[in-house]
Amino acid sequence: MADQGNNQQAMDIGPPTNICHVAHVTYDRFDGFLGLPSEFEPDVPKKAPSASATVFGVSTESMQLSYDSRGNCVPIILSLLQSRLYDQGGLKVEGIFRITGDNSEEEFVREELNKGVVPEGIDVHCLSGLIKAWFRELPRGILDSLPYEQVMQCESEEDFVKVVRLLPQAEASLLNWVVNLMADIVENEDVNKMTTRNLALVFAPNMSKMADPLTALMYAVQVMHLLKNLTDKTLRERKNASSQIDPCDDSEAKVGDVEEYNQEEEEHKGVDDVNKEEEIIKVEDEVKPSNDLKFEKKQET
Repeated sequence: MADQGNNQQAMDIGPPTNICHVAHVTYDRFDGFLGLPSEFEPDVPKKAPSASATVFGVSTESMQLSYDSRGNCVPIILSLLQSRLYDQGGLKVEGIFRITGDNSEEEFVREELNKGVVPEGIDVHCLSGLIKAWFRELPRGILDSLPYEQVMQCESEEDFVKVVRLLPQAEASLLNWVVNLMADIVENEDVNKMTTRNLALVFAPNMSKMADPLTALMYAVQVMHLLKNLTDKTLRERKNASSQIDPCDDSEAKVGDVEEYNQEEEEHKGVDDVNKEEEIIKVEDEVKPSNDLKFEKKQET
């Protein structure tokens, strides 16, 4: 009995020693474990970013979501692409979101993204192209729930701010995410040569879906103005918050500068992107404002 008592005493676990704080780990119901040391990550199973077989062309309702730093609840795949784009210096790359990436590389990355993985060493133009493709391939555009007539009647920044308040929460979060992404890029305009108008031009065709080509083109022009106004507003608010500068101090991109840049980047863009942007610019230059169109329609009746 004495021997058994001695053996049991020898097996007793003592208090912990050499304690140190290695990391603070939390659990998020959307994002899983946050702050986990890299050596433990392989031991924790990762959830697929989507309940579907792909993260492209499916509703956000079937996707794994997470909150970004501004409180927007967006698909985690967008957060992963954005984080990698920023980490690889994409904000300072000339022509970001205008120059298209390599198609073969994009196909490979799509397959990896379906597994929730963003491969290392991917070209930043491929990453930016996939962000645009994600919005373009949604079953329903994020602005499609807005009343068409109300959007077309918007003439000022205040009008656009009012109309986007009609968006459901999910679409509002996605729009806010896009606008802040655009603002981040424009803050590096002196390096990447991307103005608010340039960015609005490339994002506009991906924000809505319409069956009639002419109606879609007219609407894309108005969406371009919507994105530009909201991004300019965001930039002013950031500037005012950091330096207390008058928020009414707004700067417009010169049309001549935009046209010169467009010519320089023409050879780097995909054919489809070129055609879409040329059509939007043509409609913007040649067609009168939407209110005039509506007025003429009333006159006919």
